[in-house]
Amino acid sequence: MGKRGKKYLQAVQKLSKRPYLLKEAIEAIKKVAYANFDETLEIAMKLGVNPVYADQMVRGSVVLPHGTGKSKKVLVFAKGEKVKEAKEAGADYVGGEEFADKIAKENWLDFDAVVATPDMMRIVGKLGKILGPRGLMPNPKTGTVTFEVAKAVDEIKKGKVNFRVDKAGNVHAPVGKLSFSDDKLEENVRTFIDAVLKAKPSGVKGSYVLNVSLASTMGPGVEIDKSEVKQLSE
Repeated sequence: MGKRGKKYLQAVQKLSKRPYLLKEAIEAIKKVAYANFDETLEIAMKLGVNPVYADQMVRGSVVLPHGTGKSKKVLVFAKGEKVKEAKEAGADYVGGEEFADKIAKENWLDFDAVVATPDMMRIVGKLGKILGPRGLMPNPKTGTVTFEVAKAVDEIKKGKVNFRVDKAGNVHAPVGKLSFSDDKLEENVRTFIDAVLKAKPSGVKGSYVLNVSLASTMGPGVEIDKSEVKQLSE
């Protein structure tokens, strides 16, 4: 990790080391924000899972009630009537082999999400090594492999966030912009945490959520009091 800047260190000094209630955390993060752009509020959750085991894998998706504040470009792999359906729903790119070739041969990645109808997965499946590591591979569990393409595109455009635990047991995602009202950010965060709680795998032994923290794009992390998580799990 590189040396932290002066403004970052000043922000750290203004924050308490104690865990914050969610509302307090959002207020504190906004107060110490120093970037000259509308930063994204990001959540990180440390889970007591070992994703090496299939029964401890955590993944899913959730539509944030107030979106992420970012307009996502959506690529849809479809054919026949589903092409028109996807376009009418607002998809930015819709097609088949031509887009698969463009991705494979030109490393084209000018999109933020990919949706595919089940009958197109024979084409999309070949792109696993490119889309997979970037979290772009369509998956039935996140609702991105479906014949209901209009619904899938609409949810993504409205602020659908996919999450998947990494090798270290962490889940992280954007949950809005600092320009959002405190109430909207709080609702987005609670919605995301609730979705992760509901995705608790059967193989988990002991504590499921070990730590939750929030941070702006450029700012330091703020730990969230575990009582907030407990309230959602009850």
